[in-house]
Amino acid sequence: MSEEVLRVEDLRVYFPHKSRGVFPRTIGQIKAVDGVSFDLGSAETLGLVGESGCGKSTTGRAILRLVNPTSGHVMINGTDVADLSRRAMRPVRQQAQMIFQDPYNALNPRQTVGAILASPFRIQKVEPAGGVKQAVRELMDRVGLNPEHVNRYPYEFSGGQRQRIGIARAIALRPKLIICDEPVSALDVSIQAQILNLLQDLQSDFGVSYLFIAHDLAVVEHISDHVLVMHRGKIVESAPAESIYNDPRHEYTKSLLAAVPSLS
Repeated sequence: MSEEVLRVEDLRVYFPHKSRGVFPRTIGQIKAVDGVSFDLGSAETLGLVGESGCGKSTTGRAILRLVNPTSGHVMINGTDVADLSRRAMRPVRQQAQMIFQDPYNALNPRQTVGAILASPFRIQKVEPAGGVKQAVRELMDRVGLNPEHVNRYPYEFSGGQRQRIGIARAIALRPKLIICDEPVSALDVSIQAQILNLLQDLQSDFGVSYLFIAHDLAVVEHISDHVLVMHRGKIVESAPAESIYNDPRHEYTKSLLAAVPSLS
């Protein structure tokens, strides 16, 4: 059994539901994530799938404390981060990173690629062997970008290239966990395959674990070891990827599979 990198126990994220009007008041709760539990081992990929609004992206953001959990536990490399302060989360972020859906909005348009990729080293006060400039160039080369373009800005790159920049930033400090929040949904199909292959290559090289969030079951079919199906804030099915695709048990999973285009 592989080393446990992530354990989520009874995670809940509730948002206040406010009335409309001049003086809005809280009239209930929106249960975006409602009692979710799962674990993820070293160098494994866990797919988290479901339609838009089911709570999957909120789950990913709550794990990294980009939104605050209402209750529950999130263990990253044995540390419960659910109640950590912002300052206490800083060293955790060296071990857990995120790749966002929109590669353009996730990058600072006023910074060069070199500055963007140097930021993890600067924020975490890490001095890589050979210096930051050399590390940045090596990162660009590793994700398939020309290191000579280090002084270009994000708008000068295509969507696929911008996502490669986001991936390079995420792997800069060699984290053990990366949350991939729909990292290919904004890309062309041909570019999607390239990005998925890159993620698999990096996992093979560095032993990183992925929580791969997607709304399309077809996207996670070949990258995931295990798949969670999420519906209305809850996990309704959990099984090895092969079982999910060949023998789905829950009606919601069957409906998601039925929506996948077939070539036959």
